[in-house]
Amino acid sequence: MAAAAGANRGGGGGGGGGGGAPGGASRWRLAVLLLAAASLPGAAALLEGLYCGTEVCYDVLGVTREASKAEIARAYRQLARRYHPDRFRPGEPGSEGDSQEFAHKKFLLIATAYETLKDEDTRRDYDYMLDHPEEYYQHYYAYYRRQLTPKVDVRVVILVTICAISIFQYYSWHSSYNEAINYLVTVPKYRIQATQIAKEQGLLNRTKEKGKNRRSKEEIREQEEEVIRDIIKTKIDIKGGYQKPNLSDILLCQIILFPYYLTHYVAWYVSWVYRFTLCREEYGEEEKLYIIRRYMKMSQSQFDSLEDNLRQTFLDKQLWIRENYEVYKKEQEEEMKVKMAMDPRMKRYRRWMKNEGPGRLTFIDE
Repeated sequence: MAAAAGANRGGGGGGGGGGGAPGGASRWRLAVLLLAAASLPGAAALLEGLYCGTEVCYDVLGVTREASKAEIARAYRQLARRYHPDRFRPGEPGSEGDSQEFAHKKFLLIATAYETLKDEDTRRDYDYMLDHPEEYYQHYYAYYRRQLTPKVDVRVVILVTICAISIFQYYSWHSSYNEAINYLVTVPKYRIQATQIAKEQGLLNRTKEKGKNRRSKEEIREQEEEVIRDIIKTKIDIKGGYQKPNLSDILLCQIILFPYYLTHYVAWYVSWVYRFTLCREEYGEEEKLYIIRRYMKMSQSQFDSLEDNLRQTFLDKQLWIRENYEVYKKEQEEEMKVKMAMDPRMKRYRRWMKNEGPGRLTFIDE
């Protein structure tokens, strides 16, 4: 009985020893975690590679964090005169036996400190880094974001962009206008009219010249082509997308003249409300065409490109009245449907869409 009891007590002691093993393992795990945490990058306010490195920029210049921009500039000038490589002389009073290499590094550090503290935004980021050393990666991001950002005035970028767009716009407009003129020169109707005008004005001189002033047939033909081209440019008023380039319509001029256009529009709108809303005046021809254009949702250039007889038709049908315009719109839609139904090309297209159009599955035996 006594032996058994002793055995039982020994077993209990072994169990107690086994129970202490997990507690030791927990202490080892805690030690490993602390060691791993110690091996991580330390979050310090002074980071190598940022601003003045492990030095405080305020201490480098010998000023406090409350120093003004004038005090910072004064401290920088004094230290720059002392450590500038061109003016530093080792062994002189105040040099404290520093070497030329040390003076060069010191001057670079002073310049970096001044560049950091003279700008309000950079100084604000630097003060935030001193006050919040735990935000390790945020400081690196803020520093390199500011360093890599081009130091260019946004207003200059906007102005250059607007000028580039305006130049491209005018060049494209001018190319379209020349393309239209080149086409009109080949149209017999306009060419014959321009030739007749040139003959009446005595611009086509086909008399043969003698001596040194004699010209070849090619030169005479080129001169005639140039005369016809100039007459077509002068006499024909091209409207729409191929009209003659106008500097006042490019983007840059539009922006410059925007205050004038705004004032003009406000004055016109006030006059319109006063005349036709308050005084109940009748619409003139210009006002009627304006209302019709608004109903049709067309720009001024698109409306001006329409034929004169078509605009007169709008006036005859009194389309400035909303009810008349709605009836006219429905008639045009119905007419367009009938035209498309009778068009052979539309019939072929509908037949193709029905038999072989996209989305149709066909199984052909090979």
